[in-house]
Amino acid sequence: MENYVDKPAGSGIIKSEKVEMAVVGVHTVGKIDIEKYKCVTKDIVTDEVIITDRQIEHIKERHPADFELYSKYFSDIVQNPDYIIEANKPNTALLLKNITIAGKQFKTVLRLAVAGDITKDKTDPKNSIITFMKIDKKEWVRLLRNKKILYKSE
Repeated sequence: MENYVDKPAGSGIIKSEKVEMAVVGVHTVGKIDIEKYKCVTKDIVTDEVIITDRQIEHIKERHPADFELYSKYFSDIVQNPDYIIEANKPNTALLLKNITIAGKQFKTVLRLAVAGDITKDKTDPKNSIITFMKIDKKEWVRLLRNKKILYKSE
């Protein structure tokens, strides 16, 4: 009988088990207009947008209450952003959206699925919300002043 306790913490078996346990669930957010998002990258392979349980936890940890109060706006944010701004990482967009009903501004980071992306579970890659937060007017203005605007709604 093998003694699993004696395996080193860096073994491939332990690492792969941790990765598999980290991916718990995937939730559909909505769809994007691929033509609109081609300002970020031309290689987008799907219009579907998802958010994982892991990213939901990330949002809840760093921006308490934002997820519960404002996640109902995710679909509108990704479908109709006011601005698409260049992000620091490839195939990623920073979305800005002013939600009139809530009277709030939001910043959302969206990772776009492109040709060549491979998922751990061998399924087709999906566009994915990485993070989301409510921002104040000062941050809104700072982002528009200091970042490259790729798209502005009319």
